[in-house]
Amino acid sequence: QVQLVESGGGVVQPGGSLRLSCAASGRMFSTSAATWYRQAPGKQREFVATVGTRGIANYADSVKGRFTVSRDNAKNTVYLQMNSLKPEDTAVYYCHLPRFNSWGQGIQVTVSS
Repeated sequence: QVQLVESGGGVVQPGGSLRLSCAASGRMFSTSAATWYRQAPGKQREFVATVGTRGIANYADSVKGRFTVSRDNAKNTVYLQMNSLKPEDTAVYYCHLPRFNSWGQGIQVTVSS
């Protein structure tokens, strides 16, 4: 079982930036895509971004041009750089490794003035 631990969340003003990190245990991290999801209050969990094993990334339309997903296989870590944040980005963010069906515990991001 691969364990995932997210960090880097917090409160930021609109237009600000945050970088989320998700560290994985074990030695199989590099064999799985790594995906970020988010869930806002009263809404369903939604896809944000994913990065494949070779580093190819895809994004939800709502975050394209503002968010960047990347991975460092040597550190077993996936990142989500979030720029130009908007209040509608407020949510709990989760990382996921689909090959192992592993989920992080979630981390709160709040965008508010």
